[in-house]
Amino acid sequence: MAEIHHRYADVRGRRLFYREAGPADAPTLVLLHGFPTSSSMFRNLIPLLADRWHLISPDHLGYGHSDAPPVTEFDYTFDALTDLTQDLLGRLGVDRYAMYVQDYGAPIGWRLALRDPAAVTAVISQSGNAYQEGFVASFWKAVRDYWNEQTPETEAGARQALTSEVTRWQYLNGVTDETLVDPGTWQRDYALLSRPGNDLVQLKMFLDYATNPPLYPAVHRWFRESQVPLLAVWGRGDEIFGPEGALAFTGDLPNAEIHLLDGGHFLLESALDEAAALIRTFLTANL
Repeated sequence: MAEIHHRYADVRGRRLFYREAGPADAPTLVLLHGFPTSSSMFRNLIPLLADRWHLISPDHLGYGHSDAPPVTEFDYTFDALTDLTQDLLGRLGVDRYAMYVQDYGAPIGWRLALRDPAAVTAVISQSGNAYQEGFVASFWKAVRDYWNEQTPETEAGARQALTSEVTRWQYLNGVTDETLVDPGTWQRDYALLSRPGNDLVQLKMFLDYATNPPLYPAVHRWFRESQVPLLAVWGRGDEIFGPEGALAFTGDLPNAEIHLLDGGHFLLESALDEAAALIRTFLTANL
């Protein structure tokens, strides 16, 4: 069994938690988690890859075991989370890497790539959206309403995503056999969402998500110019970022590998072995 190290680093005065495994001199894969989880979403995948690759998976500020300062002390934006991730990688001496992006991890990953395109060797996207086609309207309506106007009514709609019911739904929706998903996943995420003041952190991040779609044209240009190797392993039952978001990659990256697997938004909870096999083949071919 591969050794997984659970480490902390002080970055810009904030304490960031990250998981690290694999040979330090092997090609690096940076795993960037989404909402509302943490690097724990990769806890079962990391041991399956650590024999051949160097793996780093941070908890974004406000998530998991990283610091979670209140919104009065930190301006939570995707730019700010990217700054911290970039500085963490610099501190660890990582200047060239593949990235695995999921949900919130995607806009952080795209920003990293736009800042230093030559650093990124390959991309794995698991519900890591980069196209308008990926947004499932029924899920995003409440968030878009909150983008457009911050009222008690729109805030109440956005807050539904912070409930235990919706947290559980994110893990189980689209999964054929729900018994494959450990209830501890959504229970852990909901407990962290429920920390005093964390609701305001998440509302701030919901608002700032509006800055991500305007970046898409620059991301698409990077795809076209770099032809970076890309693998999409996507739950075909995902009703947050739908399969259309995975298929859209081929418009700019004709050689992208697209695999729609039986599962939902957190695909690794129910289709780990199938996804890991595809990932290993892709990394072997491209790193």
